[in-house]
Amino acid sequence: MQEPVAKQIEHHWERPTGRADDSWAWLRDRDDPDTIAYLEAENAYSDEWFAERADLVDAIFGEIKSRIQETDTTAPVKDGPWWYTSRTTEGSNYPIHCRGRSADDAASDVLLDENREAEGSDFFSVDAFDVSPDSQLLAWSADVDGGEKYTLRVRDLNTGTDLADVIHDVAWCGTAWSRDIGSLFYVTANDAMRPYRVWRHDLGTDQTDDTLVFEETDERFYVYVELSRSGEWIMIDTRCKTSSEVLLIPSGEPKQAPLIVHPRTDDVEYSVDHWGDRFVILTNLDAEDFRVMTAPLDQPGVWTELVAHQSGRRIVNVEPFEGHLVLHEWIDAQPRLRALFSDGNQRVFDLGAEPHEVEVDANLEWRTETFRYRYQSLTTPMTIYEEDVRNGARTMLKQTPVPGVDVSRYTATREWAPSHDGTLVPVDFVRHVDTPTDGTAPCLIYGYGSYESADAPWFSPARLSLLDRGFVWALAHPRGGGELGRRWYLDGRLLNKRNTFLDMIAVTEHVVAKGWASPQRVGIRGGSAGGLLVGACMTMRPELFEAVVAEVPFVDVVTTMYDETLPLTITEWEEWGNPADEPYASYMLSYSPYDQTTARDYPALFITAGLNDVRVSYHEPAKWIAKLRAVRTNHEPLIMRCELGAGHAGPSGRYDLWREEARVLAFLVSVV
Repeated sequence: MQEPVAKQIEHHWERPTGRADDSWAWLRDRDDPDTIAYLEAENAYSDEWFAERADLVDAIFGEIKSRIQETDTTAPVKDGPWWYTSRTTEGSNYPIHCRGRSADDAASDVLLDENREAEGSDFFSVDAFDVSPDSQLLAWSADVDGGEKYTLRVRDLNTGTDLADVIHDVAWCGTAWSRDIGSLFYVTANDAMRPYRVWRHDLGTDQTDDTLVFEETDERFYVYVELSRSGEWIMIDTRCKTSSEVLLIPSGEPKQAPLIVHPRTDDVEYSVDHWGDRFVILTNLDAEDFRVMTAPLDQPGVWTELVAHQSGRRIVNVEPFEGHLVLHEWIDAQPRLRALFSDGNQRVFDLGAEPHEVEVDANLEWRTETFRYRYQSLTTPMTIYEEDVRNGARTMLKQTPVPGVDVSRYTATREWAPSHDGTLVPVDFVRHVDTPTDGTAPCLIYGYGSYESADAPWFSPARLSLLDRGFVWALAHPRGGGELGRRWYLDGRLLNKRNTFLDMIAVTEHVVAKGWASPQRVGIRGGSAGGLLVGACMTMRPELFEAVVAEVPFVDVVTTMYDETLPLTITEWEEWGNPADEPYASYMLSYSPYDQTTARDYPALFITAGLNDVRVSYHEPAKWIAKLRAVRTNHEPLIMRCELGAGHAGPSGRYDLWREEARVLAFLVSVV
């Protein structure tokens, strides 16, 4: 097939930096028949390109599928008189949620079969799954097109049928039950997809009769709602990138007006939970990497320090239990868990030295001396542990099976790459033990580096298809993430954003210099803001890379951040800046991949998009590939797939996701 060619229509943007030509601006109009026709042409070209490599795609898909136990059950978790679990069955795309009276019997009573609910829908994604305090009702929500507008329903768990209560256009920002099960709190978004209103729905009434509890008028702020771990308080959390405010409603008095814990203050963030006779607060007040405070129940705004600030130790979450707290924190670019007791003693969980991920698992019991967490690394599959918080006795509840795989045949390590200004950037490597490190291997480098998101190493059954073919896989931790504390984030944000891209370039140069990979066999991969990362690196230093995978990439930075009518734009100014003003206009222009795409040779590129994506609009990758086709001076593969019935996360069914991953890996194997 011939490569698709998008028509060009003269269009100009007036910016502080001057007039900007944008001949593909018309692709922003999804109602233009030519827009869909162009996306379909790109999909057809992608299908043709992969059809020529169908044997490789099928082989990798088969490998991924063979390493996953398709019929499986999660580790049961106790909540009151019930044990909850979910299971998957071979041939089915979605999980089945269940419960039983014991751990052994947890899969006996089906609460929600997502496969059944998804019938007739090409896309299906469950968000809310909230069992009422008396265990009799289930609030659950689903999105059927990837547009992130959910329909919320309430199921009677005794009969298995949904009540007449149906709530439309619910956001993904939480739900909370009142103690008497008479009311359910939820969040809705405005036309710009900003979650901004909290509502109370009284069971048995129509949505039109729901009560508006809180409305956030500041367009920088998102709103969330949840129940405290104790179940005693409904918590409304409203926050932007730099400040926050929490309001409380007693769950036993759901019609009471919300009480503000501490009035919002510029550059002060905090979150709240209930801990017995007091509140526990996590805040950056006079503490860049956060500290833990407490406050009396009758004076939630009067804070007393419990855990002091330590520079470089970023506390990200506090989990209260009746007799202790568990802190989730990052230190030295590694996540860890720490138990803190009411008598002042503490204990750090021993998680070993290998770069790893540790996350809080479901801990639904308030009165307990054990703590559940999820651990994985580049060489260890996802494992659920339960640990005695006082003596460290540990029980492995579940390790995700990886059939036919000897994980001891893979090895992982961490190194530090010097960046342009001397800053050392952590990078984690994994490879097959037989893969040489003599400068001949192919290598794929993955990165993100935005929103203070800390990318911990994770295990991937799909990645093994690269490792078994001799690839080295590397996880870069550039500035803009949260791996080394708040300062690591601030040094990769706003007018420091170029550090993120220069760190990734430094990691690439380190990979080659240290013999991890051949200089002609390096690929990079990233999604969303990580798509911006790889796009910016590609336009800055295209000669460094043989291949680039940019998934739902945020690449038309200036145009998007300039348009306040697009979803989420205003809330993003605190991350990227407002290009209507200098110096942000010139700075953002200096790295925006779409604007910096000029006539030169580029590496092979695979781009993905979602027509219903509300986070990165489909037209950003569509415009980018159209411009690349028009101006590049070489003919490396240039492929784009746009999911016409999905959003930011791509296909929803697990088999479709595996097939999509097989295509990505086949692209890399073919080109690198």
